[in-house]
Amino acid sequence: QLQAFGGGLVQAGGSLRLSCAASGGTFSSYSMGWFRQAPGKEREFVAAIRWSGGTTLYADSVKGRFTISRDNAKNTVYLQMNSLKAEDTAVYYCGGSRFPSAGATASMYVYWGQGTLVTVSS
Repeated sequence: QLQAFGGGLVQAGGSLRLSCAASGGTFSSYSMGWFRQAPGKEREFVAAIRWSGGTTLYADSVKGRFTISRDNAKNTVYLQMNSLKAEDTAVYYCGGSRFPSAGATASMYVYWGQGTLVTVSS
């Protein structure tokens, strides 16, 4: 089970850190990802991290601004979001996958959190 939190309202240029806490299962063996869905749009990939934390992947739209990390001791994955833009406004979801190379492929994630809303005002 995954629970995402940390969303909120922030001005453009600001920062937020999202967290996704996992319970049950073997979190440390899962690849984890963040996806987002803006109103009227399909869910899109944001960032992913392998179980060891050594390999990360980012969407081009967030590269250099967002950082994904994980703390396996706390069963938590984070998404640090800096230099936020209005177009980052969306509901952000965390996903868990047993596939090491899940990456940007949403269908490879079988565990999903409930989503947390991020609103960036311009």
